[in-house]
Amino acid sequence: MSEWLRSLIDLFRRNPPPVVAAIRLEGPIGPATRMRTAVNLEGVAKLLAQAFSMRNLEAVALSVNSPGGSPVQSALIMQRVRALAKERDVPVLVFAEDVAASGGYLLALAGDEIFAHETSIIGSIGVVFAGFGFSEAIAKLGIERRLYTAGEDKAILDPFSPEKEKDVARLRDLQAEVHDYFKDVVKERRGQRLKGPRAKLFSGDVWTGKEALELGLIDGIGEMRSVLRERFGENVRIRKVAPRKRSLTSLFGLATLFDRGSGEIAAASWADDLLAAVEARALWDRFGL
Repeated sequence: MSEWLRSLIDLFRRNPPPVVAAIRLEGPIGPATRMRTAVNLEGVAKLLAQAFSMRNLEAVALSVNSPGGSPVQSALIMQRVRALAKERDVPVLVFAEDVAASGGYLLALAGDEIFAHETSIIGSIGVVFAGFGFSEAIAKLGIERRLYTAGEDKAILDPFSPEKEKDVARLRDLQAEVHDYFKDVVKERRGQRLKGPRAKLFSGDVWTGKEALELGLIDGIGEMRSVLRERFGENVRIRKVAPRKRSLTSLFGLATLFDRGSGEIAAASWADDLLAAVEARALWDRFGL
């Protein structure tokens, strides 16, 4: 080995380039199925642990592209990120892509700083419940609804029964409690950076990245590579942490089909997966994506 090369290696060892671990959080938040990718704590916990355990780590970057979903899973992931950031004493930078709304914005709040594109969709700090009512439809078809419960409130807002005012009131109470939690997290994480009136910020409305910056919901306009190179230097190493790709057998559920040995059960599972995929599509459609 030449003396020049040996000196270069020694210099590299003494002054290693800064490392930023990058994780992509994309899709609706909640349980995943064969037909729908989703973000949940079980799916990202190992990725987060791997990211925060890298050597020469200067920061962790989260790329968020999510229309929302489960508030619980959103909160669990955010809390895990904050706990790891505190343990390793490294900053977390979040980069919103097409959309970081509702639970997706709750994920973004894990960041010490949040960046977005000028046309990203940001916000939707609210709680929504959507469903259908079929009581009149089944009555016209001559179908009798038979529902038996142990507990008078076990089947509130059953889609095949007439809507009751007390059930709607109970739902609104639950929504208000979840909304209050969401608002408290926003206030805690964004603090004095929030600039807009609270009634506007917490109305459930959404804004472009440019508007969100003016309201203090994000900290800057920019994409990951440019911001990280500006922040940590041209030689920063962005190391992506991603899950293993699923096999075709796993993707199409062939192993599950043969293991169960029942066409009826397999068909029901596929129906559930298809419904989940439709629900995911509806979440994206809310933001024109």
